[in-house]
Amino acid sequence: MASELPFIDPTEPRSGNPVNPAARPADLAGKVLGLLDNRKEQADVILHTVADVLRERYGVARVVVRHKEHHSKLAPDALLDEMAREVDVAIAALGG
Repeated sequence: MASELPFIDPTEPRSGNPVNPAARPADLAGKVLGLLDNRKEQADVILHTVADVLRERYGVARVVVRHKEHHSKLAPDALLDEMAREVDVAIAALGG
């Protein structure tokens, strides 16, 4: 049975197409910040704390919060597409 499970060696070079990161804004002043809560413990606290700091220090204009259905499931494409249309930058939580 164990032989049926694939093994991934993290030291091996990655295969597949590289993903280029999205362009970053020069600053956050006046931008809409998207927060994706992964539903893990304290993720909401972490995200709201980060949002408060980004508003106060960097002038984020508005914050949009969305929640995944469950921490172990991927966010649906429709949710990600909605956020992509509505926000300038996004942060996904990694609660504990």
